Amino acid sequence: MRRKILIVVAGIICLGLGLAISPVCAADNPIELKVANFLPPQAKFSTIIDEFINDVETRTGGRIKLRYFKGGSLLSGPGMYKGIETGVADIGYAHVYYTPNRMPVTEAAGLPLGYPSAWVSSRVLTDFYHKLKPKEWDTVEVLWLNAASPSFIISKQPIRKLDDLKGLTIRAPGVPGEIIKALGGTPAPTPMMETYDAIAKGVIHGTYAPYEALKSFRFAEIVKYATVSWQVGNTYPWYMAMNKNSYKKLPADLKEIFDKLCGEYSERYALMWNEIEFTGKNYGAEKGMEFIELSDTEVVGWKNAVSTVIDDYIKRMVDKGFSKEQIKDWISYLRERIDYYTKKQIEYRIPSPSGPAAMKPENIGK
Repeated sequence: MRRKILIVVAGIICLGLGLAISPVCAADNPIELKVANFLPPQAKFSTIIDEFINDVETRTGGRIKLRYFKGGSLLSGPGMYKGIETGVADIGYAHVYYTPNRMPVTEAAGLPLGYPSAWVSSRVLTDFYHKLKPKEWDTVEVLWLNAASPSFIISKQPIRKLDDLKGLTIRAPGVPGEIIKALGGTPAPTPMMETYDAIAKGVIHGTYAPYEALKSFRFAEIVKYATVSWQVGNTYPWYMAMNKNSYKKLPADLKEIFDKLCGEYSERYALMWNEIEFTGKNYGAEKGMEFIELSDTEVVGWKNAVSTVIDDYIKRMVDKGFSKEQIKDWISYLRERIDYYTKKQIEYRIPSPSGPAAMKPENIGK
């Protein structure tokens, strides 16, 4: 009897030791994942990934280790999606226009629908994705989506009216390129990392980008003007995605931690984009840039001009087998969400350097 009791006690002790030791052993043999980002290492949307990595490693007790490849050292923007899909990187960050027509349904979120801010566009894009669950994302695991602030024409020459765009070449890939063309300019699909030199050398006259690019890509050093046209604002839909197999291999308890963190960073990114817009605009002001606001008459003209971009998108998607009514429903839903989240941003008193007057810092809460 005494022998049986000793065996039971010994078993309990061993079990306890096993439970105590297993996390340590797991930490000694962590799951290693590679994270790729093509953006400048010093940019806020790059450094926030450092924070995400630290949170993942901390909350998993070191059971997941992430190696971070910044500044395109592992994958470029155009190569990001394929690189995630094939496992060159386990996790990667880029936007959908680097792979035109690869995520055609999601591209609807980037149409010139009048996004006032990054917080609004990020929330709208997230809702749109969860409502439609487009099959185009089935080959990867979407961790979160966010969207940039409305793009403006950042240029060496002042653009105060549509006619001023004639003869100018503006960097703008994908749908943004169609917007520039509709407005009368010539779009160029120049990679973002090459845009500074292209503008400096006169190869192109400017770029179509949000305020933050004035500092993160140092455009304020070489341009003098930004035409603030949020009323026809499009957005760049960005994704943080993971290799499907890499995600499936995560133990259930780690997936739970991982999923919770991704939900947190979805909102953090939305607020971060809003924040860096002020940084970019202030940097432009320090460099002596002029921010050109469109007159009411010009706003009407610009809206009429970009309506062809929306019409062309509908035609393309009909050719892909979607019904016109279905596509129009998507666009109606996006417009409804823009209106909803614009009101919410004002209600939540989240300031923005662009958008309606009620979003401006000096008017928040009035």
